[in-house]
Amino acid sequence: MTTSRQGLISGLLGITLFAGSLPATRLAVADLSPTFLSAARVSIAAIIALVVLIVLRQPLPKKKDITSLGINAFACVIAYPLLTAYALQHITAGQSIVFNGLLPLCTAFFAFLVGDEKMKPLFWVFAAIGASCVIGYALSLGGEGTMQGNLFMLTAVVICGLGYTEGAKLSRKIGGWQVMCWALVVSLPIMLPLCLWALPTEPTLIKSDAWFGLGYVAIFSSLMGFLFWYRGLALGGTASVGQLQLIQPFIGLALAALVLNEVITWPMLGVTVAAIICVAGARKFA
Repeated sequence: MTTSRQGLISGLLGITLFAGSLPATRLAVADLSPTFLSAARVSIAAIIALVVLIVLRQPLPKKKDITSLGINAFACVIAYPLLTAYALQHITAGQSIVFNGLLPLCTAFFAFLVGDEKMKPLFWVFAAIGASCVIGYALSLGGEGTMQGNLFMLTAVVICGLGYTEGAKLSRKIGGWQVMCWALVVSLPIMLPLCLWALPTEPTLIKSDAWFGLGYVAIFSSLMGFLFWYRGLALGGTASVGQLQLIQPFIGLALAALVLNEVITWPMLGVTVAAIICVAGARKFA
């Protein structure tokens, strides 16, 4: 098997694991509070990441990289899981995946804003169309609870885009999986006490599905997915393997239907397709 094919397979495994994050979170918040879920997933993943860093004798981040690492940790490790968990108390996993389709555009926007990357005019055209489709879909759903969930999800995606931008800059210096592990470790002093404070009062009443969801987002979403993804990028190349991100929403929608028995409506699928087309177009003209 060629190196490039190995990279594509590894990248596809990573994307598939990421795609299961929102359905697994939806499972977990049925019985677990969003605060406990978010803090517990980070705490579990951070302890494992700390062991990996120690065993592999990875050097400490340099002082000049602390700011980028802190932003990445806050955005991707703390804010995104917490906001999505709150969002999924009000909207379905399928609806949340529609918003996640805008994540590449948010990342590109912050790359322009804080990363000094140049964008062609057509990039902004595609970005505006993609954002309008998703926001229009959100407004069409109606309902106070649904709108609250939409706002949580939209905020999560925007903040995560900033975190990805800082993480990408830092990855060029210390490596992708190292950034992921250090971001988790940096968050541990905040998330572990929060986890202990938010412990369920009656854990025996929590269904096994919720514990499975917590285990999934802690092990596979926060750790294993990144390991496969960064390995895929290294073996197959960022330009080639990176395009796999375009199919992540569709894998997520399929998992939401299979695991949660959610109904995937034609408007939901149509908006997702439109967002992905806009992402592909924006990337071409970025």
